Amino acid sequence: MSQNNKELNEIENVTLSHYDRNAVSFWEGTRDHDVSQNYEAFLTPFSECKALDILDFGCGPGRDIKYFQSIGHRPVGLDGSIEFCIQARQYTHCKVLHQKFLSLSLPQRAFDGVFANAALFHIPSQELPRVLRELHAALRTGGILFISNPRGNQEGWNGQRYGHFMQLQDSQAYLEQAGFELINHYYRPKGIPFDQQPWLATVSRSI
Repeated sequence: MSQNNKELNEIENVTLSHYDRNAVSFWEGTRDHDVSQNYEAFLTPFSECKALDILDFGCGPGRDIKYFQSIGHRPVGLDGSIEFCIQARQYTHCKVLHQKFLSLSLPQRAFDGVFANAALFHIPSQELPRVLRELHAALRTGGILFISNPRGNQEGWNGQRYGHFMQLQDSQAYLEQAGFELINHYYRPKGIPFDQQPWLATVSRSI
């Protein structure tokens, strides 16, 4: 599937408009989600005594920023939805960047880790290699990229949101192409049969 610039802009703008319109209900529906498994998987590769510079990519209303801040790290949020950015700033009082995923402007070698929970799947497949390279450039050597995305083999619209769902093999190929080494993966929610686990989580190291 190949899109021109006009189509890419429409994908991004329609998806973001959906989140802007539903920002309050999204927060109410996700603020109490248990993502402790994801936090643990992301933080495990690091030294426990080190305060980390973390980019929460697709931070939404700020739930995960708040958690990382509460345990002594230095999180920075990023989201394309202006409503999410406003919510996250008010909730966490942390720095939150308003940047669309397809037009990022990130400082190089600025972060120890990037936490991308339920965010990168909104990027069309043709743009994903470029975005992953930009995240790689924003990480320090040996930095960690955590990704949690719906798994599957389809790409396209689901209502007013665009999504690109991948299985492990394709996800790993994209990561390796961008300069990452896959060091862990698992399926969520934990403790239930595989066919009832719609989420794939990967942990990769910048090399």
